[in-house]
Amino acid sequence: MKKKLLTFLMALALLTGGGALVQAQTKGTHSFRLGDNQFWLDDKPFQIISGEIHPSRIPAEYWKQRIQMIKAMGCNTVACYIMWNYHESEPGVFDFQTGNKDLEKFIRTVQEEDMFLLFRPGPYVCGEWDFGGLPAYLLSTPDIKIRCMDPRYTTAVERYATAIAPIIKKYEVTNGGPIIMVQVENEYGSYGNDRTYMKWIHDLWRDKGIEVPFYTADGATPYMLEAGTLPGVAIGLDPAASKAEFDEALKVHPDASVFCSELYPGWLTHWRENWQHPSIEKITTDVKWLLDNGKSFNYYVIHGGTNFGFWAGANSPQPGIYQPDVTSYDYDAPINEMGQATPKYMALRELTQKYSKKKLAPIPAPIPVITFPATETQKYASIWDNLPAAKPIVQPLPMEMMNQYEGMILYRTKLIGHKSGTLRVDEVHDYATVFLNGRYIGSIDRTLGQHSIDLPVSNVENPVLDILVESMGRINFAAQMIDRKGITDRVTLNGMTLMNWDAFNIPMSTEYVSKLKQTDTVRPGMFFKATVQLDKAGDCYIDMKDFTKGLVYVNGHNLGRFWNVGPQYRLYCPGVWLKEGANEIIVFDMHQTEPGVIKGVKTLE
Repeated sequence: MKKKLLTFLMALALLTGGGALVQAQTKGTHSFRLGDNQFWLDDKPFQIISGEIHPSRIPAEYWKQRIQMIKAMGCNTVACYIMWNYHESEPGVFDFQTGNKDLEKFIRTVQEEDMFLLFRPGPYVCGEWDFGGLPAYLLSTPDIKIRCMDPRYTTAVERYATAIAPIIKKYEVTNGGPIIMVQVENEYGSYGNDRTYMKWIHDLWRDKGIEVPFYTADGATPYMLEAGTLPGVAIGLDPAASKAEFDEALKVHPDASVFCSELYPGWLTHWRENWQHPSIEKITTDVKWLLDNGKSFNYYVIHGGTNFGFWAGANSPQPGIYQPDVTSYDYDAPINEMGQATPKYMALRELTQKYSKKKLAPIPAPIPVITFPATETQKYASIWDNLPAAKPIVQPLPMEMMNQYEGMILYRTKLIGHKSGTLRVDEVHDYATVFLNGRYIGSIDRTLGQHSIDLPVSNVENPVLDILVESMGRINFAAQMIDRKGITDRVTLNGMTLMNWDAFNIPMSTEYVSKLKQTDTVRPGMFFKATVQLDKAGDCYIDMKDFTKGLVYVNGHNLGRFWNVGPQYRLYCPGVWLKEGANEIIVFDMHQTEPGVIKGVKTLE
């Protein structure tokens, strides 16, 4: 009898929310529940067709256009990661109101466009984001353990949950908002097996007043599902587009409501790799199966956006391997980094239209795009003439141990005893330029597995050694996530441990850059400046092929990192950060001593 009932319910789902897609109305109060391998909206089977974006990666002024793009591709739901470290800069200092951090504005915009919302607050999210969304201040505790019941970690998680839960509760569907489900942690079965921790996280959200259903997200693999799922909680699969994958989840919890929580139309790219371009045929085949079988799913990501500033993460598939992500999070997604429809978008829109009872919403107008001609930069300042006060330390400390969480850090010492030979740094996290008596010696690059460099003989009695370290993305996935920045252990010269250093914390913040003292020093580690006159503002990419490695600031906004190892040579500049008339562009380059040329172009590649 039960089997017949389930068969009837599946058929009903296909008629009302599966094979023929129905756009539900988000306005007003709704019920949303799990049961019988389905999702139920107002006691009717509901097929979630979701597209994921991240408010931290998109200028707030563009949220509405991006959400309209998602709707026009046939989705009825938006999914979003919320990056804990984006909202809590230091313990107890939260910002949920300003700019891209205005969560309520984002949630209201989703609802205004008549869309539901899958809310993914972490505390861990992965997302190719620095430290997987965990705040770097956690790493100031030397022996902290994460994503487990370490009380130093759980205390911080509870503080975060206490701060964000009132926002979630306010916008649950049961309270007239668009939030239908909240995710518990993320892909925990790929990391650990602390079932006490997973239950604690779930109960924490409930204790903070969250009433809507929860879901987990894991690979469709037995060990991941055993470690990462919870009873009574929906099971998200990352990814799934076959009966075998969905059946794998039901082996763990036979009555679970199961969906594809991350369906990948594109993929991430690391520095030194080629751009990822998964085929249109693969994603349309997967979507067709999901639609034919009435399965709920979420495109991860439907639009990626940009890792502005220092927010790009990194991967480490095994100890000693470090793979930082590029600044662009275009992801080869259906909606590109500029918010434009791609051929992949049009193919998926056309496919979804075949399953919809109503004509899909029109595609919104694209954001205006501009160019600007090749513009020569000018020498402006040297980082060496703009150092903060020194902090004396016996041996190098990671930057987190000195309450610095991004940017650069300089370590300086006088050489006593050995004064030339093999300099070994254990370890550089992540890229260092080395100077002896102010003269550039070379670089040490973690991405290449480098740890040492040869120091030449100097005629100075006590040579001065400078090691300028750039922190790139913290590892955001799997076992190597404890990834402190700067020099993480010690420095030796011919085996002798070097003692008594000065450390200079250089956060490279927009505030720091705005206060630079203009100087004439010419030495690797320089700032260059240009003024670009525009007749009108619009989106563009700034071509950085004439520079080596560094950062770009436009009218006080940090666009992110550039690096001539590729594949990214152009940085996305939102038009809302430009203005008619004079625009100030400042380039920091770790290597270059002569000005380069920049220009505004229309495409990433």
